[in-house]
Formats: sequence, structure tokens, C-alpha cells
Amino acid sequence: MNYGFVKVCAATAAISVADPMTNAKAISDCIAEADGKGAQIIVFPELSVSGYTCGDLFNQTTLIRGVEDAIAYIAESTRTAKALCFVGAPIVMQGRLYNCAVAINKGKILGVVPKINLPNYGEFYERRHFYPGGEGVDEVVICGKKVPFGPDIIFRAEGYEDICVACEICEDLWVAESPAVRHAKAGADIIVNLSCSDEVVGKAEYRRDLVKIQSAKLLCGYVYCDAGDGESTTDMVFAGHNLICENGSVIAESKLFENGLLYGEIDVDRLAAERRRTADNFFADSRKYPHTCVSFTLNDKKFALSRKIPRYPFVPDGGDEINARAKLILTMQAKGLAKRIAHAKAKTAVLGISGGLDSALALLVVRRAFILLGKPLEDIIAVTMPGFGTTSRTRDNSVKLIALTGATCRTVDITQSVKMHFNDIGQDENAHDVTYENAQARMRTMILMDIANKTGGLVVGTGDLSELALGWATYNGDHMSMYGVNCSVPKTLVKYLINYEAESIGGECGEVLKDILGTEISPELLPPDKSGKIAQKTEDIIGPYALHDFFLYYCTRWGFSPDKIRYLAGVAFKGVYDDGEILKWMKKFYSRFFSQQFKRSCIPDGVKVGTITLSPRGDWRMPSDAVAALWLSELGIEQ
Repeated sequence: MNYGFVKVCAATAAISVADPMTNAKAISDCIAEADGKGAQIIVFPELSVSGYTCGDLFNQTTLIRGVEDAIAYIAESTRTAKALCFVGAPIVMQGRLYNCAVAINKGKILGVVPKINLPNYGEFYERRHFYPGGEGVDEVVICGKKVPFGPDIIFRAEGYEDICVACEICEDLWVAESPAVRHAKAGADIIVNLSCSDEVVGKAEYRRDLVKIQSAKLLCGYVYCDAGDGESTTDMVFAGHNLICENGSVIAESKLFENGLLYGEIDVDRLAAERRRTADNFFADSRKYPHTCVSFTLNDKKFALSRKIPRYPFVPDGGDEINARAKLILTMQAKGLAKRIAHAKAKTAVLGISGGLDSALALLVVRRAFILLGKPLEDIIAVTMPGFGTTSRTRDNSVKLIALTGATCRTVDITQSVKMHFNDIGQDENAHDVTYENAQARMRTMILMDIANKTGGLVVGTGDLSELALGWATYNGDHMSMYGVNCSVPKTLVKYLINYEAESIGGECGEVLKDILGTEISPELLPPDKSGKIAQKTEDIIGPYALHDFFLYYCTRWGFSPDKIRYLAGVAFKGVYDDGEILKWMKKFYSRFFSQQFKRSCIPDGVKVGTITLSPRGDWRMPSDAVAALWLSELGIEQ
């Protein structure tokens, strides 16, 4: 299968009311086109074979016979099509007329699903013509064949456990007890809806929200196909408002009053992962919610993704939402810290300021927390601790930012203390090895802890989620504090939050923050180059944070396989990183993510602001001695 993606299509063709054979030909043409483009599930509007607006013509035997002939034509003309297709038709069962969805695959009629909830308002009064479907599954003879009939049918793709499709029809979605709830509980992860929803002002927005919420609460993919041109406009119009949603997000949406084929890809891997996370195993309880399973052949044609894969999954994608999200995150960080400071009755907050991204964000958060508490800003003790690798740019930015935020600045040069420590442990100060680097980080943490003791304060950690994931932190050094405000904020989000603050604050402080954003990411533990600029560049050593945050999101949030993440990264970063670069840094990510877990097992408290945290007290449980071999082998890499 295509990395867990199922290509679906909502197809609104122009129809002729009460002309089933003309409609059958239009439907068959749509199926041929969509199947040829790799669509695996194709959905047509409610009563699309006959037309929804037939009124009392539904009582005509001639129309009912014409519909059955049209269904037979659709089945025969699409024998070579592999897609699972749902067409709407009036079907007679034991002398009663039902508003149904007819499922067709490779020329075979697989089953018939009746509408349960019939509206009794407006122009058409469905109850005037149709009988409501009930629970369970019976059999009906259609086109000379006995097939399952009833709402409790799940269509399962042969060989693919996670592709289970169920159906509800128009009004079934709008009622309090939607049939889709029962379907989802029985294991259906894709719900299709054949609809004929008339258009009035404001209804499109309501309809969109309804479909989104249905897909969110049921953790499913939802394909909503609406009637459009061709239905009678005697008293109302139909806009062909088609929607494809997945777990609360709109994957694709048609424009109003434009017939055509709407494509989208539903990620059933993602849905399965999210359902596995539900503690009470709400879904797939087929014993409690019995359904009849009908198998269908999945179209195995390869297709390219049309849905957007964002490069920065932790960062909002523009618009008004981006500023509102930034404000919310900063408020959550500040609220968490304010509670800890108040509970501990701390007089001061102490943090190290390096002139880099993480410490800048931490200082801004501490300032917000002090304002919330009504505490004097001078009780924020911001400490600059220049060492062997400190550059003038980062040192100057540190001092400026501290002054502009109203905090108290302290400078403690660590070079002599670290040299004395080198002498104590027998370290050659010309050997720029890991001891040379980590001794500086541990010295800085000791200074901060002791200043906090002396001033009755708490040390506020500055390390971010990306560094925790990669273990890019000195054990018992910069990964230790009394509260970590950035612990669930990845590097790409750190940049976005600082940029928000720079734009919001403006002035000289905004300019300093902008310069910090433009500074190379570095721990500055190695001496600068001959020109006095940063020589130790983090992303040259461990790889681009944009990629690592992408890997982290899909690995921990959705449990995707390395092979799928590699594929998604190739789509998201096309033209930026080639497959060789992505593979290189994926190896680095998995190797470090597994080997550095021991550092995450003892991290300090810190506020969770998003769906991912690596705290052992939060959402992540992982043994420190887990082996990465299986994950690396999927990428063809020997550990």
C-alpha cells in the first residue's frame, strides 16, 4: 500500500432527474476517471442514480425498474475498476422502498446500506416515500443477486486490516446518535456519506464543522459527497459541497457550485496509531457492536500525495492562528513556572543567558511569570557565564536582552574556574574533547544552583525538546534545573515564539531578538575561529533541527515506521534535502534518540504545551537500554 495512505474521491456528476441510465453513464465515466488516477474509494451523492428530487415519481414502478437497470449497467461497465464505489439509489426490500447506498467493486454489488434517519421537514419529506432502515443485516435481491442489506456492514480491504469502510447517508450525520458512532466502535476507520444537502446561507460553514467534528470524535477519515448541478431547482439549489476530513482536519474541500471529482488521501496508519492510544480500547469492539464484514479488492495503483505534508509540524501554518497560538504557548509556559515559584515561595528565578535561542525564550517566559505574580523584575537573576567559546556577538546580545527585560544581570567568567578544574582532574586544556566541553557546562550549572541557593531562588532550565530528543545536553550540566520551561518546545517552535515576541515587543528589544534569531545555533564550548566567529555549529554536527523535529513528531506522536517517515520527509522537504541527506540524518536521529534516553529519565519538571513531551512523568515511557537496531535495519542501516 502507499505508506498507509488511502486515496479517496468524492464525485459529484451532473445528473438528470428521473433519468437513471443517463446518470449511470455519467457515474461510470467518473468511476473510470477516478480509478485511473488511483482512487481506492469513490463516493457519489445520495440517490445519485435516480436523482434526489424525484418527489412522487419514487412511487412509479417504471423509475424503480430503471434504477435497477442502471445499477446493473454501472456494475458491468466498471468490472475492470478496482475502486470500492458507493452510489445512491432507491431500493425495494420486502415491499418497502429505502434510500440506499449501493457498494460496487470490480463489477460486483457487495452490499446495500439503507438510510436510517429520514428528515420530515422541508420540501421533500422523505418519509412520504421511504422507509427508515434499522439495525442488523438482512439480504436483498438486486440485479438477480442476493447481497447483504442493512446499516451494519463494514467493507474490509483484502489483506489490509486497517482499511475498514462503513456508510451513513446525509441526515444520519446530523442526528444526535449517528450510525457512524456504532460503525467506528466496530472498527470502521473510514466513513463515507452520500448526501443531498440543499444550500442556504451559512449552511456550508456549519456542514464543514459537522464533518470535521465527526472525523475528530471518531478518529476516522470521513468522505462527504454532496449533490450538485442537475437536481431540480423547483424550490432550492444544491452546491456539491464535498469534504474529505481526517481526525478533525480538512484534507480537501470543493468549491461551492462546481461539479467534479475531489481527491484526498486518508492516512489510516495515523488513525490506527491514534486509536491504539485510547486507554479503554473504545474502537474495534466488534463483539459488542456486531457488523457483517464484506471484503473488497483494494486498488493497488501507486499515486502521488496531493495533501500537504508540513515541513514544520510543530509550528502553526500562517494566518491569524499563528499569533494566537504563540500567545497561548507563552502563557502556558509562564503559568506553569508561576505556579512553581509561588508554591516553592521562591524569591528569585535564576537562569543562564548565552545569547542563544533557548535562553532568550526562557528569559521572556520568566519575565511573563514574574508579571503574573506581581514580583519585581529585578528578582530575575540572569547570569552570563563567558567561557572558552563565547563570542562577542552572543555576549553583547545577552547583556542587552537582560537589561531590556528589566532583569538583574550578573557576569561570572568561568575560564579560570574551569582551568583549575582541569588541573584537578588532569585534563589538558589544549585537548578539545568531550571533557573539555562538558566541564564548562557543568561549571555553569553549579554556579546557577549556588546563586539560587544564595538568593532563595529556583534555577530555570533553558533546554528544549529537540535537545532532549537527541540527548544534545550535558548530563548533570545544562539538562538539569529546578524547572524547565522549554522542555516540550522543539527548536523550530522556539524560533517561532521568539520571532513572535520580537514582532510584539518591537524597538531595541525586538532588534536584539531578531539578531539572536540570526545567530548560528551553538553551545559555544569550543574556541571561536580566527575571525572571532562561532566555530562550533550544532547543525553541522547533529543535523538540521528542521529535519530532527520532523522525525521526532512522526516517530513519537504517531508511531510511524522509519520508512514512512523517510517518505513523508521526502515529500515535505522536496528541493531542500535529497533522500541521501534525509537518510543520513535519520540514522543520527534514531541512534541518538535511543542511546540518550537515560538523560530523559531524570529530567526536571516542566510544563507540557503540545501533544509531545519526553518527560517520564508525561506521555513518554521508554527504557533507557532499548536498542535501535530494528528501526535502523528498516532503513537498511547496520547498527
